[in-house]
Amino acid sequence: MKAEEMNTRHAFGATPGGETVEIVTLQRAGVTARVMTWGASLQDFRLESVPHSLVLGAPDFAPYLDEMRYFGAIVGPVANRIAKGRAPLGGQEIALERNENGVTTLHGGTQGCGTQNWRILAHGETSCTLILTMLDGTGGLPGPVTLKARYALEEDGALSLDIEAQAEQATFCNPAHHSYWTLDGSPNLHHHQLQVDADRYLPVDAEQIPTGAAASVADTEFDHREAAPVLRGETGLDHNFCLSDAPAPLREVCTLETEALRLSVATTEPGLQVYDGAGLSTGLGHHPHPYGTNAGLAIEPQRWPDAPNQNGYPSILLHPGETYRQTSRFKVTRK
Repeated sequence: MKAEEMNTRHAFGATPGGETVEIVTLQRAGVTARVMTWGASLQDFRLESVPHSLVLGAPDFAPYLDEMRYFGAIVGPVANRIAKGRAPLGGQEIALERNENGVTTLHGGTQGCGTQNWRILAHGETSCTLILTMLDGTGGLPGPVTLKARYALEEDGALSLDIEAQAEQATFCNPAHHSYWTLDGSPNLHHHQLQVDADRYLPVDAEQIPTGAAASVADTEFDHREAAPVLRGETGLDHNFCLSDAPAPLREVCTLETEALRLSVATTEPGLQVYDGAGLSTGLGHHPHPYGTNAGLAIEPQRWPDAPNQNGYPSILLHPGETYRQTSRFKVTRK
């Protein structure tokens, strides 16, 4: 191993089973990104001369097993929710783990890929690749499913994330990156403006399950076609914005802004789940205050939630011999 590679990789903690959790530090163009093997997570993300992390997280590992579960992780293999923990597959109904209030399946269940220790395949100063194989039956999903994730800092400092997956039998696959962004490091998102290139969204029921067909954002608090405050209206944000009806070429779909910084998000995915962090409640992390209500904004490129149970949603079915692919790009610039 080259000396430069040794300096980018270090131990960060240990899993409940005793495996070493590692961090790879990537640096380029004034940007530093730290990627953790637990959950293939973006553990820290910083822009030179900005005195705080631009994502929520912790400088030690313990919170990621509890109150900071999913912070920065790649969640899945099926991100978001599956209604009643059941879905039709191959002419049968499969039963999934109901890990959210005993009713819905969330982020692949308690043993989903966001709560597993991935293995580092390759790494250097500007990129790293991680791999995880999930056994047949994990969370109720057929398998095995092998996922790969490659984080890379591009020449302009943008962070790109490529996710691939292959399965040995027909299954469902819809992973998503789950960082909570905060551009000013303050205790909440009151000074953040959000723009999303979507004229439709998915209304949800009390269990956060889509109620059916996509609805127009016009004349609703979900109309972010032009930049508008993240925190407005009474409902709050934990909804899928419908970017397209199928995966598409990489394109910019969303911006998050404060007076000083602008985050642009590009993706190949047809959906963007946006969650305003209303339920956050943790101790101290990277920032000098606990993470409470609305401390960060989750911007999650993915396919639409509960897709197997909904007519007309982009498919999340993955067959043997196929490769699932997703690319997203996160670019922070000064204004």
